[in-house]
Amino acid sequence: MRNFTILWFGQLVSTIGSYMTVFALLIWVWQQTESATTLALVTFFSQLPRIFITPIAGIIVDRFHRKRLILLGDGIALLSTLAIGLLYLTGVLQIWHLYIVVALYGCFGQLQTLAYSASIAMLVPKAQYTRAESMIAMVGYSGAVFSPILAGSLYPLIGITGIIAIDLISFIAGLITLILTPIPQPISEPNSKPSSDKSGINPFTWQTLTFGFRYIAAKPALTAMVVAFTLFAIPGDIGKALYNPMILARSGGDARVLGFVTTAAGVGGVIGAILFSIWGGFPRRIHGMLLGFAATGLCKIILGLGRTPLIWATAHFCATLPIPMFYSSSNAIWYAKVPPSLQGRVLAADQMIGLIVGTLAPLLAGPLADRVFEPAMQPDGWLAPLFAPLFGTGSGSGMALLYTLTALWMLLVGLGGYGFRTLRQVETLLPDHDVADQDASNQNASNQNISNPDQSLFHTP
Repeated sequence: MRNFTILWFGQLVSTIGSYMTVFALLIWVWQQTESATTLALVTFFSQLPRIFITPIAGIIVDRFHRKRLILLGDGIALLSTLAIGLLYLTGVLQIWHLYIVVALYGCFGQLQTLAYSASIAMLVPKAQYTRAESMIAMVGYSGAVFSPILAGSLYPLIGITGIIAIDLISFIAGLITLILTPIPQPISEPNSKPSSDKSGINPFTWQTLTFGFRYIAAKPALTAMVVAFTLFAIPGDIGKALYNPMILARSGGDARVLGFVTTAAGVGGVIGAILFSIWGGFPRRIHGMLLGFAATGLCKIILGLGRTPLIWATAHFCATLPIPMFYSSSNAIWYAKVPPSLQGRVLAADQMIGLIVGTLAPLLAGPLADRVFEPAMQPDGWLAPLFAPLFGTGSGSGMALLYTLTALWMLLVGLGGYGFRTLRQVETLLPDHDVADQDASNQNASNQNISNPDQSLFHTP
């Protein structure tokens, strides 16, 4: 765990700096346009390229040195930040510049993310997979908590230029730890690549691009994992898109209330990651995933039903506590079951599904809220007689109802997962990759002894 911890600390410092820059740029975009659509487009252009690059990135991660790919991602991030800083200093920064930069970084950032994820199994012992994933979750939540506080207080004093300078300093800290940390490279699986891939002529064939999907489809237990997480992610991403406008609508547009509730959620995620990294998780990791689904859904139901900032903040704090648990438990299962030399392509397939859901779900959330649930929860709406005692009527009530329904869906996915043996017993139905490799080696040795009886005499007691 020592090398992983050093690398993790550098990523923690660098991520906080990067999140500060993102927060400052979002403030700048709002000051320039006062358009929620423009803010949404920045996120859209950062996510969309990830969908298309992910299958190719998976192949690259399995073929090239992963540490160099992580360094490449850091290099592109550095150049992107410098480009934004120079454009701002010269007074020519435009919104469309951000669209191009975030799209470029989205491609290389996804490559870096896959290389980093596929390296975890080589950096930590199998028994520490869950703990390592909890520490990784802590990085994201720490950035979500501390970066808005730091950037929000420093932005009026030092502006975007000063915050970018802080980001660059934090980037150097992350780069140094990355350079100093050895990242082992997995041994290639001899039968993992199609013949065209082995020859080096064209590794990006249809067969190679779809390898991860075919690998998952060939293993029902992994397919069950993907289905369960997708069924959980769809309502989760719809609810995520509803969260900001719901809180603003029900608080009379008070940004301080939104900040208070969001900070509580971030603190919950950090504490959850710390507690889970100390604990290490359930011996059977599938319990951490399914119970985490159920706990998050239950707390989000309370958030949707709440009508005061204190209830919202408490419920969101409790809802984010188990998030590191279900992410860490799920990822630990993938690391244990998929050989490290194949993880780039297999994890890419899994992540691509999540990226598609994360990109499309918000497009569904907006029309459902604006055209169906909000009008239906007005005093004369058709849903008001049924749900007004729980959610009230007026602005935000329809979104609160929809948010609660998505949270109920999440709860049912967690509890319902126990009803499917293929998912419930994923860790026993599918052997760990190191056990499978050992069994294959033993079988090969046995076959050799059978084919060469004289050799077996030397092993007779």
